[in-house]
Amino acid sequence: MIPRKFEPVLFGLVLSGFMSLVVSGISAAVASGLDADFAGLWARSWLTAWLLAFPIVLVASPLARRLVRGLLQPE
Repeated sequence: MIPRKFEPVLFGLVLSGFMSLVVSGISAAVASGLDADFAGLWARSWLTAWLLAFPIVLVASPLARRLVRGLLQPE
């Protein structure tokens, strides 16, 4: 098993993987349609998007948490 100290990084990896998979699939379908090469186009788009999304999620997550905390009413 993976040590708990890696939870934020693992969460970012999984979240960025799922989100980039969905978004790249939608974008590829809209751009090219569901033709015979769709699966290959989607796979290439997803891997490219994931390579960018993962480090962005790691940097953006703490900023997003701070922004959300600033928007919430104090308890």
